[in-house]
Amino acid sequence: MDRISNKPHPQEAVRDPEEQTPTGFTGLSYPTEGRGIQFGFPTSEYLDRLARTRAAMVEREIDILVVSDPSNMAWLTGYDGWSFYVHQAVVVTLDDEQPFWWGRYMDRNGARRTVYMDEDRIIGYSDELVQSSYHHPMEDLSRVLAALPGSSIGVEMDNYYFSAAAWETLRVGLPNAEFKDATALVNWQRAIKSDQELVYMRRAGRIVEAMHARIAEVIEPGMRKNELVAEILSTSVRGADGFGGDYPAIVPMLPTGVDASAPHLTWDDRPLERDSVTFIEIAGCYRRYHAPLCRTVHLGEPPPEVRHAEKALLAGLEAGIEAARAGGRTADVADALDRELKAVGIERTGRCGYSIGLSYPPDWGERTMSIRASDGTVLEPGMTFHFMPGLWMDDWGVEITESILIREEGPAVPLCSYPREILVRG
Repeated sequence: MDRISNKPHPQEAVRDPEEQTPTGFTGLSYPTEGRGIQFGFPTSEYLDRLARTRAAMVEREIDILVVSDPSNMAWLTGYDGWSFYVHQAVVVTLDDEQPFWWGRYMDRNGARRTVYMDEDRIIGYSDELVQSSYHHPMEDLSRVLAALPGSSIGVEMDNYYFSAAAWETLRVGLPNAEFKDATALVNWQRAIKSDQELVYMRRAGRIVEAMHARIAEVIEPGMRKNELVAEILSTSVRGADGFGGDYPAIVPMLPTGVDASAPHLTWDDRPLERDSVTFIEIAGCYRRYHAPLCRTVHLGEPPPEVRHAEKALLAGLEAGIEAARAGGRTADVADALDRELKAVGIERTGRCGYSIGLSYPPDWGERTMSIRASDGTVLEPGMTFHFMPGLWMDDWGVEITESILIREEGPAVPLCSYPREILVRG
C-alpha cells in the first residue's frame, strides 16, 4: 500500500451566496503553497455528506462501504478525473474522520488536486495490477480493507464500474467478511440538492439553452449531421454567462426520420433532409452537474400527426410540472402526463423521467427515483428531475422535456428557459 505523506490541505472556503445569480461566482480556492487547488464545495458540505452516508450505513449494518461509482466518489470527496476505466474506489468507515481514496498509483496526484481529505487518506496501487491477466487491483483493496475495523462490507453490486471479477476477487481476498449489497446507498443521499449544487445546475441550464440556441442558428436542410454535432459540442464547452462547460455524461442524441422512432441513436455524417423530424437530446454540464433538455426540429412544415403529438406533449408537460409538488409522489407526475396523452388517444409506455444531478458517463441520471406510475417516492424540496416524456412512434419521434426542481411550495420550476414548441426550419 502506498501513501502520500505531504502536508494536509487547509479546510476553509467561501460559499457563493448568490443562489440565483451564477454570473457573480468565481469559484472556491484553496491556495495551498502555490498549488492553487480548486474545490467546488466547502469542507463542511463534504462532512455533512459523509455523516448522511454513515447514517445509512448504520441503518443497513455496514461497517465498511466501498464506493466505486465515480459520481458517488466525487460527491463524497470531490475527486474528478477520467480514471474510471480502471478500478478505483472511495472507502468509508464508521469512525475515521475522513474517507479513503483508493486508485491507480499514477492517479494519486489527480486525487491530491481534487479531494478535500488529507494526503495520508490517498492510497495508490501498483500499475502491475492494471489490466493484468495474472492479478487484479481488488487484491490490493482486499489488503486495505483487511486492516480496517469491521467485518460487514458494503459494495455497489449493480454498478457500471464494479465487475464480476472485482466481486469474486474481493470474496477470495476477504474470506471472513460479510458482504452486503450497497447499491444506490450513496445515490439516495444525493437526492436533495444543496444550494451550491443548485447554483451549478442552473449554470448547466444556461449552457444547454445556449446549445439549443446555436442549433436554431445553424440547422438547415443539407447540413451534415456530424457538423451540427460539432456546433453542439463546441457550444457546450464554451459555456454561457462566463462559465465554461464540462463534458456531459451522455453524447448528443439526434436521430432523424425513421431513426427518431428509437430514443438512443446518436449521429452519422449524412445530410439532414427536408421534410424530416429530428429530436435533439442534450445536456449542459457544469462541474459535473447536468441539466438535460430535449427539443424537436422539423425541416419543413410538420405533418398533422407530428403537430398532434406536439400539442399533447406540451399539455402533458404543463400538467406534470403542476403536479410535481413537495409532498406529492413521482407517480403523480407520471399520472398527470398520462391523462393528457390518453385524452387525445396517445398511449405511452415506460417511465417519463428520473432524478438528475452530478454524474459521469455513461448516464446523467442518478439511478434512484423514476417518474412512473409504479414509483411512489415522496417528492421533497431540493429534488431535481429530468421530466422526459418522449414519444417514439413506428417511423418518427418527438421529444420535448424539462429539467425541474421541486420547491418548498407550489409546482416545480424548470431549470432551463427555452421555447418548447417544435422548431421549424427550411
